[in-house]
Amino acid sequence: MLHHASIRTQDIHRAIAFYEALGFTVHERFTAGITLACWMEGLGGRIELIQIPEPRPAADAFGDEHYTGYYHLSFDLTEATPSLPAWLTDLRQRFVEDSSAGGLKVLLEPQQQIIGDRVYEVAFLADADGLPLEFIRVLGHVQS
Repeated sequence: MLHHASIRTQDIHRAIAFYEALGFTVHERFTAGITLACWMEGLGGRIELIQIPEPRPAADAFGDEHYTGYYHLSFDLTEATPSLPAWLTDLRQRFVEDSSAGGLKVLLEPQQQIIGDRVYEVAFLADADGLPLEFIRVLGHVQS
């Protein structure tokens, strides 16, 4: 079982507001060396945010087709919503109402994708630091 995924952020307060808008809650706040950190839980998982002093911009993992390394986190919303487009519409409204989370950047609007024997709805968003996040929902099985 995966314990958590760690995300280095430029501004932990903005990142917390972003992930809270997605449905995460702060579980534990702590320091990591000289910097602020926290664990957040939501959408069936746990993330760790670590504020980086004097940060450099993150690589463009979504837009750079030659990028190698960790690519994205993926959240399965099958049990959380009956429609990925409707979920995204609601999320956009939350970001309009709460400016502390920053803007919402959609990297890929919801679309259907066949993976193996299943049909998924898939969308990608950028987090507060521009890191790609995938949101998927199982629609059913491929008809043979």
